[in-house]
Parts: sequence; C-alpha cells; structure tokens
Amino acid sequence: MKHLILAAALAVAPIMAPMAALAEGVLHKVAVHVDDNDPHVMNMALNNVQNLINYYESQGDTAEVEIVTYGRGIHMLVDGKSPVADRVSTMSLEHENVRFSVCGNTYKRMSEKAGKDLTLLDEATMVPSGAVRLIELQEGGYAYLRP
Repeated sequence: MKHLILAAALAVAPIMAPMAALAEGVLHKVAVHVDDNDPHVMNMALNNVQNLINYYESQGDTAEVEIVTYGRGIHMLVDGKSPVADRVSTMSLEHENVRFSVCGNTYKRMSEKAGKDLTLLDEATMVPSGAVRLIELQEGGYAYLRP
C-alpha cells in the first residue's frame, strides 16, 4: 500500500509543480529605455513602470525593472537637471525591484563637455554602456520597453 501511495504521489508531482509555481506568482523582468531629455518621456517611462508594477502585483506577480538611460536621457538621473528627481527618489524607496542606470560613455562625454563631473542622483548606478546594458538585460530575459 505504501508503494502505491508513493507511486501516486510521484505521478502527480509533475502536474502539481507548475500549479504551485503559478500560485507563488511570476517574476516579470522589464528593461525601460530612456534616451531623450524630455520631461514628458521621462514621466511616461515612470508612469509605465508604476502601472506595470501595479498590474503585476494585482495579479499576484512581481516585477523587476531597470530604467536604462543614455544619450540625452541621462538628464533624468543627473542631480540638479532631472525634472523627475522626486519621482525617481520616491519610486526607488517604494519599490526595491526598480533600478536606475546611467550610461558611463554618455556620462564621461557630458562631464568632459561640462568641464566637471556631473553629479548623479543617489538612486542612479553607472554602467559602462547603456546600449550594452540593454542588450545584456534582454539576453537575460528582460522585456524591452521604450516609452
């Protein structure tokens, strides 16, 4: 009898495992691309992130998001220049799974042009290349979103 119960349990396990995974929720990974120094685009990116987090949480899922800035988009994360600094700070505090990245190539070029190092928001992390970072994220299973 014990063998019959064990055999039944082993037969049902492959069917039940996916159901258990669904019950635990799914992790959705999203890379958001910002390369425009336009407050409308920056706000749209932050709105998209907030909306997708709200949606996935309402479904019992979670979201891991990285906003990658390069080109003129790094102004989103430059202290004293960002029109969305308060929103970035708030979002970072409210959602531990949201990261903000700045392209190191763009940062270097803009710092040289300014004659001094730009000061980034505390929430920003420098990556060697914004374009490469987006590729790495996509290769790692992140969906790509460009507002």
